[in-house]
Amino acid sequence: MKYLYSILLLVTFTFFFQTAVAQSVDSTKNISSFSGSVGFTNNGFSIIPTFSLNSPAFVANLSFRKKRFSFEPDIRLVPTAQNGGLIWWLRYQLLDKKKFGLRVGTHPAFTLIRRTDTENGTTKEITEMLRFLAFEVVPSYQFNNKFGLSAMYLQGNRLQKHGPQLTRVLFLNTSITNISLSKNLSFNLFPSIYFLYTDGYRGDYLTVTGALTHKKLPFSLQSTINQTFTSNVPGNKDFMWNVTLNYNFKKIYRKIN
Repeated sequence: MKYLYSILLLVTFTFFFQTAVAQSVDSTKNISSFSGSVGFTNNGFSIIPTFSLNSPAFVANLSFRKKRFSFEPDIRLVPTAQNGGLIWWLRYQLLDKKKFGLRVGTHPAFTLIRRTDTENGTTKEITEMLRFLAFEVVPSYQFNNKFGLSAMYLQGNRLQKHGPQLTRVLFLNTSITNISLSKNLSFNLFPSIYFLYTDGYRGDYLTVTGALTHKKLPFSLQSTINQTFTSNVPGNKDFMWNVTLNYNFKKIYRKIN
């Protein structure tokens, strides 16, 4: 539980921080932003959707950005904090044009798993923290304010001898956003196919996320499905889904003239 308390304390602090710092009406220059979402889901998906917690989970995606640099914590934990993942993204926008973008990033990641441990003839279940180091390359092209394409190459290396050592995945993403359903309701759709390689195993998948938003409310309702085309990855499930309720926020902090 101590992990969960720490994360909840961090998120609570960030909420107070982002609401306490006011924007100046006389400001003219953006210097930084703090945005993200926190929520709860019936099934916590990993950054690679085929790896699921198979349990309800607390999720948080935060972004602290200044100019082209950003620090983006990605947190997924079951209520007991005995399983989940903590990813600390460091990202840099190499190109940030009106239509074309190119982002690179790296992160340390920590995955909490449950396993049995035998000591002095006594067997018990413990929580172990696995450590990873990964990097990403993400080119993107935005055709208009509703339609965009991107690709993401992600490679992760485990920092301990046991367990999977090398994971590589290629995502091909589509974003269809700002689909108006009514005056205030809109729908966003994010289909993606991805190709996963991990220590000699391979899987090809389709994942689709849909999100319903309201212009006057900070909450959104989203659902993700993950369908396997073909896979020999151990523990793979042919089909998975989840529903997540998120609280979304964004604050822009400016210099005061």
